[in-house]
Amino acid sequence: MKRATVIVDGMHCGGCVASVERVLGRLPGVAERKVSVGSVELTFDEALVDEAAVRASIDDAGFEVTSVSYA
Repeated sequence: MKRATVIVDGMHCGGCVASVERVLGRLPGVAERKVSVGSVELTFDEALVDEAAVRASIDDAGFEVTSVSYA
């Protein structure tokens, strides 16, 4: 399992947080997600999902990933 912190631009409220939680919850391999306004703490299985898929999900929800860092 890999842990990442994802910085997300455009999130301003609880509805934004719920949208990001929902799209990340649909990705196979996402074990844990802690979403707050502006960031996501994520644990995922690299064999099932990669950074590009995480970025695409968040982008498709209407937000922009500005950076990803790994713990």
